[in-house]
Amino acid sequence: MPIGEKMDKISIQGLEVYAKHGVYPEENTLGQKFVVSVDMYTGTRKAGLADDLSLSVNYGEVCHFINDFMTKHTWKLIETVAERLAQALLSTYTLIEQVDLKIEKPWAPIGLPLSSVSVSISRRWHTAYIALGSNMGDKKGYLDMAVGRLKERADCRVEKVSDYLVTAPYGGVEQDDFLNGALELKTTLEPEELLDVLHEIEQEAGRVREIHWGPRTLDLDILLYDDAVVDTERLHIPHIEMHKRDFVLKPMAQIAPWKRHPLLGKTVEELYDNLIRNH
Repeated sequence: MPIGEKMDKISIQGLEVYAKHGVYPEENTLGQKFVVSVDMYTGTRKAGLADDLSLSVNYGEVCHFINDFMTKHTWKLIETVAERLAQALLSTYTLIEQVDLKIEKPWAPIGLPLSSVSVSISRRWHTAYIALGSNMGDKKGYLDMAVGRLKERADCRVEKVSDYLVTAPYGGVEQDDFLNGALELKTTLEPEELLDVLHEIEQEAGRVREIHWGPRTLDLDILLYDDAVVDTERLHIPHIEMHKRDFVLKPMAQIAPWKRHPLLGKTVEELYDNLIRNH
């Protein structure tokens, strides 16, 4: 179910901002009017029952934030303005789960009569679960580094991290024991964008892909992403092997025992119990 169908909504319509965005140099120097509308999906029930603004999203504060953000920066494309503003709203106002954002550019200079052009986007926090593993060098240091790199990103929020577990190697290759864990991540990245970020972190740790199931300084796998099922040349979600691996299910059961596998229909706890019973 799309998040907008089950959450409350606070709307700002027609906020006028004078800013300097555009492809042409004169647009970046003289500036022009932009009109911003945004739907912010959040929970208003607590604030409504308590009559307490601190429990909600202050739309007046948000309006000033949008104005300051758009006047502080200069970009060529309104598509870029929309992307950056949406991420800034989600990162700054932690009660907002999703934004539907529309940016209008009245009288855009295209050499023809035109009342307005606009870009509309919808961006939200997704919940992903990531498996972490290392069996070379400073194993704990590599896992901690990966968690830290994700925490540094504006488009990621690390919500939970499991304990690290020492586990035997998987796949029949003779090698050192692994240190494994799992984390719960809120992210605005799409699945393949998240995969690219994880690969960048692996590369920073000196990961070399030479032997299948071989030793590695750092291994980061997307296990689940919302309830999505993704099958591409680069990526499979849910992770194909997750229900067969105790070193994945045990840390996952620590942070999300209730999370249900979107294809198998069982919770992580049920999958782990089944795996233990059958071995």
